[in-house]
Amino acid sequence: MPKVVYVSTMGDERVVEAAAGETVMSAAVRNGVPGIIGECGGNNSCATCHVWVRDDFAGRVGGPGDLEDDLLDLGVEDRRATSRLGCQIELTDDLDGLVVDVPPAQA
Repeated sequence: MPKVVYVSTMGDERVVEAAAGETVMSAAVRNGVPGIIGECGGNNSCATCHVWVRDDFAGRVGGPGDLEDDLLDLGVEDRRATSRLGCQIELTDDLDGLVVDVPPAQA
């Protein structure tokens, strides 16, 4: 089971175990991680699961697709090079230990 580490703006870490194939957003919502809302239920249409992927995982996670890229441009306040929507990051064993930061506008 891959683990995901969600880091708040205050530096608090929340480690969550997820099933392979689950998304960063669904694991966060299921475990009550503050700041990950997932208003659209993972349909890539609201940007309320925005996270910053830590640099050491950015290559393994990859970049956003076209629709996700548009949502990030329109729906997030502080977009960064490693911004992703958690609903679009499917967890695999290769992503075990993935660390993402939750932006303050969502917390």
